[in-house]
Amino acid sequence: MAETTPPGVIAITGASSGLGSALAIEYAAPGVTLLLHGRDDARLGKVAAECTQRGARVMCCIADLKAADDFMQRFGDMLAASPPDLLIVNAGVTNTADADGERWEDISDVIDVNLRGALATVATALPLFRARRRGQIALVSSLAARVGMPVTPTYSATKAAISNYGDAMRTLLAPAGISLTVVMPGFIETPMSRRFPSAKPLLLSAEDAARRIRTGLAQRPARISFPWSLSLGMWLLSALPPGVSQRVLGLLGYGR
Repeated sequence: MAETTPPGVIAITGASSGLGSALAIEYAAPGVTLLLHGRDDARLGKVAAECTQRGARVMCCIADLKAADDFMQRFGDMLAASPPDLLIVNAGVTNTADADGERWEDISDVIDVNLRGALATVATALPLFRARRRGQIALVSSLAARVGMPVTPTYSATKAAISNYGDAMRTLLAPAGISLTVVMPGFIETPMSRRFPSAKPLLLSAEDAARRIRTGLAQRPARISFPWSLSLGMWLLSALPPGVSQRVLGLLGYGR
């Protein structure tokens, strides 16, 4: 189903840097209201100022997704004041494994933000969407959801969970007039991706990725996956027996 009217009110989590800030700036325009979430007040303020200069009306919510109850209260208050047409669930963190694996503290942080935080974001917005019987949700996953990356096992696991959650919720929400898209980008030049210790083929700028996502979301597809060649490669890897795909990843330099 194609989008006939561009979203006028857009909520974006993790908007203080990286892909989130690029998405905010991409959507910023006269007549648009942006509801921006982030943890860093100063950085989010800079993004908000640039969006305002581009003509957008901006509201901000400073909250830590790891404190789910506090986040849901603060974010929910902002959404209630200006119900969104489009919610982009973008906030995320990563961690890398060394020869001994990952520390439990790091594993917990990634799960709390990428999985529990994403689900808390959707749960906060859904009553508003259901009440109006319309709305659009975009869950930012990753091509790492297709095949577990040995250097980022918990990150890969959370993104796989988000993709599966999105596919399930899409069918559940459709009768209520709510569409859901799972966004699966490859490598994007962001502060988070710089922590990835291996090669980053077909690396895209955050601005390029934001443009692709905005263009794709206008059509309300089930999934947006890019760049296409890397997406195809990961899909082929996912079709192989797990032992084979992991050996291939090791040969490509993504093992430990």
